[in-house]
Amino acid sequence: MYTWDASGLAAVDAIVDEPDGAGLVMLYHFEGFIDAGDTGDQIVERLLDSQPYVTVARFDVDRLIDYRARRPMMTFRRNQWVSYDTPRLDLRLVRDATGSPFLLLSGPEPDVEWERFTAAVREVVERLGVRLSVNFHGIPMGVPHTRPVGITPHGNRTDLVAGQRDVFDEAQVPGSAAALVELRLAESGHDVLGVVAHVPHYIARSTYPDAALVVIEAITSATGLVLPEVAHALRSEALKTQNEIERQLAEGDEELVSVVRGLEQQYDALAGAETRGSLVAEPAELPSAEELGAVFERFLAEREEEGGGAGGAGGPGGGPGEGRGGDGSDGGR
Repeated sequence: MYTWDASGLAAVDAIVDEPDGAGLVMLYHFEGFIDAGDTGDQIVERLLDSQPYVTVARFDVDRLIDYRARRPMMTFRRNQWVSYDTPRLDLRLVRDATGSPFLLLSGPEPDVEWERFTAAVREVVERLGVRLSVNFHGIPMGVPHTRPVGITPHGNRTDLVAGQRDVFDEAQVPGSAAALVELRLAESGHDVLGVVAHVPHYIARSTYPDAALVVIEAITSATGLVLPEVAHALRSEALKTQNEIERQLAEGDEELVSVVRGLEQQYDALAGAETRGSLVAEPAELPSAEELGAVFERFLAEREEEGGGAGGAGGPGGGPGEGRGGDGSDGGR
């Protein structure tokens, strides 16, 4: 299922054997499940771009990935194939700005053998003395982009993320490998924390740095990791994205503006009800999620046809209909 990298494993063992070692934190995120706003993908990309790392273990993607469901990219030049983007599901040893080590497990979500994969991850956690495993992603929610991004912590260490309330009592949703890893680790007595960002559903297909920023801040607060370069880069991108969304709103039609204002009214009514000790808010006539998404996507598509959508709410280099499906999953799956 996986193989150790000798040098990477030796590096982790040296850390674990230190007299004052308290155990490593392992962050994990898998591509392919719902990740509204590219929340988890942004964090993984920033971590690998800004922090030095060494590979500790490699999972067997040939065994775990259905290539016909999500085909890896290949490059054809003139009259021959010249490269193949090999999928990688790797565990890496990374260091934060202070030199403190942590682990990052990332790559495509396994298509098959989830239980065996989860058992393998548990073996890794126990072999390397991981003290806390943290997963993260984004989900589409009926919230406006003009209000703070909310998060939902889950797992058996939600106490590490203070000041958050439960959104609902119970729900049945499609499963994921990340969720199964969390479930099985918790059942085995390991500490695990999940952090989910609430992304406005009308821009859930686009890259939304605000969501990734809120999640990385929650992770650093919960774990003690110091990641200023990641936070600074996300904060800068978030400002640009918000400015572009506002510009597009200012140039939009009345229907689009009313959609966002309606969500603002709902958000503020619920927030006010909470401060009064009641969750009963004044009823409001609001369009459905499908209507909201259709209006905003139509507007952004029109902007892109005019050549003005790059870098903003439509996402760098891609329109709202590209990349991820309406539920946040990979469009090619």
